[in-house]
Amino acid sequence: MFIHIGEGNVVKSDEVIAIIDCDLISSSSITEEMVFNRRKEKQVVETEEYEAKAMIITEEMMYFSPLSVATLKKRGNMQTTLNKLDDFSDERENALDD
Repeated sequence: MFIHIGEGNVVKSDEVIAIIDCDLISSSSITEEMVFNRRKEKQVVETEEYEAKAMIITEEMMYFSPLSVATLKKRGNMQTTLNKLDDFSDERENALDD
């Protein structure tokens, strides 16, 4: 499934390694170095219009999102919930045909 992370960007949910609050980036020199290196390698998609609230890390890219970690988590969990739902569409169509 996919997660819409804002500003027209979508990532595959199974490719997400981590979602980090942007307020925490400066608290870790390792995280700052990772961001610096990814930017140098042009593997970063920056938020252009809004202030970044979350950083989404995949193996290939790093995305800065204007959405909060909580919102992104809900969107990811929503996909999991939808995957667990039973599909009753065939039963409904058959009932309508009767």
